[in-house]
Amino acid sequence: MLSVDLNCDMGESFGTWRMGCDAELMKYISSANVACGFHAGDARTMRMTIELAVQNNVAIGAHPGYPDLQGFGRRNMSMSVEEIHDIVLYQISALKGMCEAYGARLNHVKPHGALYNQASGSREISLAIAEAVARADASLILCGLSGSSLIDEAARIGLRTASEAFADRTYRPDGALTPRSEPNALILDVDAAASQAVGLVKSGTVMTTDGTVMAVKADTICVHGDGENAVAFAAAIARAFGDNDIAIHHIS
Repeated sequence: MLSVDLNCDMGESFGTWRMGCDAELMKYISSANVACGFHAGDARTMRMTIELAVQNNVAIGAHPGYPDLQGFGRRNMSMSVEEIHDIVLYQISALKGMCEAYGARLNHVKPHGALYNQASGSREISLAIAEAVARADASLILCGLSGSSLIDEAARIGLRTASEAFADRTYRPDGALTPRSEPNALILDVDAAASQAVGLVKSGTVMTTDGTVMAVKADTICVHGDGENAVAFAAAIARAFGDNDIAIHHIS
């Protein structure tokens, strides 16, 4: 039987502001990427998300981003590689410490938003992130865009990696995700997202915006927790996986 990890970015509430339906989403996923307080999340939300993950046997990952609460971490920032290393190490360490305090284990790291996208095309940023992960805990798995510099640099320094693909995003012919600022960057149809997810696992391919079919390695597939219909998307993808004899299992 084929198997794949189904991950979701979570724990993105802040103070009295609520984001996402984390408790519902936990029923369908195998990995949770938990915001660490820079782009979203706070100490209480981190703790509650850890507890939810433990209750649902979901693997816990750190989801570090740029210090950009107003922009939800989706705005590019100009930071030195030393600064990037430090903010990533800080965020991983915070979540790792909270996991250990509650008897849980941190499993992986997946950068968020603009940091993720900038790292995908920059070996320098990717290396800064990878070295921060290795310094925090060299047993952690680093998740990055399939075929990107982040995967290459992490593997080069000896980290385990997980190549990520997306059910609810479109792809450009060069393998990059279509920027959110452009039309049709998001897949809004539930069935289309589920079909794309199944294709990524069964054939290892995805159709790009120009109609060509591109090979994509998919160790883990993301469904975004901040989407308006995130629960419906996750449920549909989980059903489609079941219908196609694809097991959902966290990366390890």
